[in-house]
Amino acid sequence: MKRPRWGLRIATVLSLLLLATGGAGYFMLSSIGSNIHRVDAFGGISDRPREGHGLNFLVAGVDRRDSVSEEERRKYRLGGAPCNCTDALMLVHLSRDRGRASVVSIPRDSYIELPPHTNRALGERRTAHPAKVNAAYTHGGPPLTVRAVEKLSGVHIDHYVEIDFAAFMKTVDVVGGVQVCTQRPLRDKYSGLDLPAGTSSLDGGEALAYVRARHLDGASDMGRMKRQQRFLAAVIDKLTGTSGLMNPLRFREVGSTLLGSVRTDASLDTGAVFALGKALHGFSPGSSEFATVPVADMDYEVPGLGTTVKWDEERARRLFDRLREDRPLKGRDGGADGGKEGRKGKGDGGATPVEVPPERVRVQVANGTAQDGLGGRVDRSLARTGFATTGAPTTAERTDRTVITYDPEWDRSARSLAAALPHAKLSPDRGHGAVMTVTLGTDHEKVHRVRPADPILDGADVWSAVSGDEVLCT
Repeated sequence: MKRPRWGLRIATVLSLLLLATGGAGYFMLSSIGSNIHRVDAFGGISDRPREGHGLNFLVAGVDRRDSVSEEERRKYRLGGAPCNCTDALMLVHLSRDRGRASVVSIPRDSYIELPPHTNRALGERRTAHPAKVNAAYTHGGPPLTVRAVEKLSGVHIDHYVEIDFAAFMKTVDVVGGVQVCTQRPLRDKYSGLDLPAGTSSLDGGEALAYVRARHLDGASDMGRMKRQQRFLAAVIDKLTGTSGLMNPLRFREVGSTLLGSVRTDASLDTGAVFALGKALHGFSPGSSEFATVPVADMDYEVPGLGTTVKWDEERARRLFDRLREDRPLKGRDGGADGGKEGRKGKGDGGATPVEVPPERVRVQVANGTAQDGLGGRVDRSLARTGFATTGAPTTAERTDRTVITYDPEWDRSARSLAAALPHAKLSPDRGHGAVMTVTLGTDHEKVHRVRPADPILDGADVWSAVSGDEVLCT
């Protein structure tokens, strides 16, 4: 089982929110801040990107288990030994007027050529070499992690915040739980998640399962991102509400619980935290926005390294340009990078709404008829309505019935595909994998258009930014 990632992502941003939403007094912040451990995150770094407007934080969730008991590992299904790597990386930009926070998730398997460095474990000098970005922490600790993210993004990092995920559960408990909502039951035997449809108030253990579940559907990465966005918006709403951190006793209790496991760069001292808290007075869920780095290839093979995540370089550049220029990620175009013109816009009113957006459904088309070129035509039609087809249809044995073969783990994705091919027969095949096979029969008529039913994604590119108030329970 892969180690949990989303608990760390939530905890890292939660720690930054707590650092930033203070206002209960300098003395209280001083007593809490004395528990924060300091790290040298910028030592020996040169040739850095130029500073932009606002403040940029690199928040890193590091897989450390020293504060997790054996009982907690078993109870919350936290897996085996730690990797001593970053399980989560986020860039958090606070605007110059402190009225907006933009959170950009960086996939931990992002491909990078690490700059020359000294391996901290072996003490040997390494030349530049291909790696996944989460390995930067293993090789060179916080300074190499900062260098790697600055190289990938071109964004100057002002502060570094690091946390393990054990404090996440305790913090959710100490704020009295967090409310989330779901349109359907969510069950994942691996993480232990078991939520009914509707609204639920989660304690720390349940919240950890909610944000790290990855076996709900084959489109788990996007699903986890959406759950992350919704959970963080709910946390901001809780912390900034009248019953949140404006209560001095609650502020101290929450701060002591979480900040005791935070590590930051030395320049983020108590005075800086206090000034930041004053500047962010009045912050709300609508003041935040969330995005993830646009990706061109989720399965980019690198010899000797394996499967990595390759960014869409042009769209990623436009995203990080917005951060450097202190512009909202959600512009007038409604997306982090302008979106895709004409896609799922007003002209798609007649399309069938589906739960899993077609962009997240991978399809291999096979022609089981005597019609030459039918496979290519259907592949292109499915791609036009948004499905991630292979673009290379194959031939199959002759059949009268169109069949969709899929792994039951991806049943919701299969139903989205079936909406585009309403006459097709669904054929579950355990172990079939993430790519579904459409075998065309003589009964095939046409491909029906579909669109995402989720209003957060409807009309927007799946990598687009969303604001915090868009993802709160209503």
